[in-house]
Amino acid sequence: MSSGLTGRQRAVLALVCAVAVSTVYGIQPVLEAAGEDLGLREGALGWLVAAGQIGYLAGLVLLVPLGDLFDRRRLITAHLLLTAVGAGVAAAAPGGGIAIAGLALAGLFAVVVQVTVAYVAAVSPAGERGRNIGAVTSGVVIGILGVRVVAGALGELTDWRTVYLVIAGLCVMLALAARFTLDADIRRPRARYGRLLSSLGRLVVGDRLFLSRGLVAFFLFASFGTLWSGLALPLGDAPWHLGTAEIGLFGLAGLTGALGAARAGRWADRGLASSVTGWSLALLTASWLLIAQAGSSLWLLIVGVIVQDFAVQAVHVTSQHLLTTARPDRSSSVIGAYMAFYSLGSALGAITTTWAYSAAGWSAVSLLGAAYAALGLLVATSARRFTALPRARQPSASVPPAGRCADAGAAEVDLRARRRTTGPGSSSPWAVGRTKDVPADEDDEPQHGAFTGRGAAAQQGDAQGDECDAEAASRDDGLWFGAFERPERERRHQAERDRTAQP
Repeated sequence: MSSGLTGRQRAVLALVCAVAVSTVYGIQPVLEAAGEDLGLREGALGWLVAAGQIGYLAGLVLLVPLGDLFDRRRLITAHLLLTAVGAGVAAAAPGGGIAIAGLALAGLFAVVVQVTVAYVAAVSPAGERGRNIGAVTSGVVIGILGVRVVAGALGELTDWRTVYLVIAGLCVMLALAARFTLDADIRRPRARYGRLLSSLGRLVVGDRLFLSRGLVAFFLFASFGTLWSGLALPLGDAPWHLGTAEIGLFGLAGLTGALGAARAGRWADRGLASSVTGWSLALLTASWLLIAQAGSSLWLLIVGVIVQDFAVQAVHVTSQHLLTTARPDRSSSVIGAYMAFYSLGSALGAITTTWAYSAAGWSAVSLLGAAYAALGLLVATSARRFTALPRARQPSASVPPAGRCADAGAAEVDLRARRRTTGPGSSSPWAVGRTKDVPADEDDEPQHGAFTGRGAAAQQGDAQGDECDAEAASRDDGLWFGAFERPERERRHQAERDRTAQP
């Protein structure tokens, strides 16, 4: 099956993500030098970091939903050019105020990352969506971690302004590449901009899949932010006393782990998103046992960083796959709102890291990061435990699914009906064409190859099934409060089964 994206297009989109997100994080490795050059007091340096984050959060709410109204290829091009303007302003700033304004502008339009992810989800067939999202979003982690290495080196070789001049130039080149490499993504708006914005609040309240995945992202990136916002503290202190460039090299370890999780999208395509989320969050929690040894062993720290970044990327990719599959017509709005949880979690991690380190050292920071990861695991586990019905208690064949999966549900109902009436010796007309018996204990699972004549229509049904699975997840995957709906839902399903079982 065609992926909907060529290798060249995937590469361009991954680079767009990497360069755009680096505008938000590029200031961190050169923060001290930038503050001294701009005449900022030590207490005001935090505004240089916060400016990009604040702009980014505003862009998630105000700009990303535009992708559901307009051609995303044009938005990607325009946002990259405006990101370049903001980076250029920061690089040429004569004082701290203008530099902060430039960084905020660059962060505002750096949400081109989320527009890019929505574009990928829209042009990818269902069976390849996770793979393509995983490949493109790997650029996000490359940008976050790789910019630490590059900015640290440029800061020592030249000065901090060079970092943002390079970023501005790359944004312009990628804007041109996107314009002439990507296919148009023309759409007919179904809602006005104001209605889209107001719907974000209803999404948080009414969509259990979104809320559970958003909370997982909040704790996931709080743990991630705890590591990368505070890692320079123990490495710059005794016994290591590492410099900016040397600390930046630890980003390479993170890149190794994140790129290793590129297959997470393929696992999600195979319907393994929930299990991948569970064991990845468990790995994230365990990685802090190794990271806690930063004061005594750099090798254990490196292994812990690799494991953590692998786990974070795996969960991030599977979450975006589920959300964009469940709401393909509103993928930009959904991704933007989801990333707001990411931004808030990252900010929480950054703020609490310095507090914990000043209070009790790196061991307290490690405990804090592990606690955030454990809370994410608790949310993900609760989402499955309290709302997912056992297969034997799922709605019976007489209750077809609603919405855009109704046809697929009816087809599965028909398939199950055939199996129930075509046992050995059955005289049912459905027995014609059957090639083997299906054991009774397999009755609730579709068996590929159980019938002859499985052709293009059946294969197309598989692709539609991926989207139906995500729609079902949006109904059944949620937080613990979904447990209160189970008795009533089960009662209705049992009553329907009893009614249809009567002769």
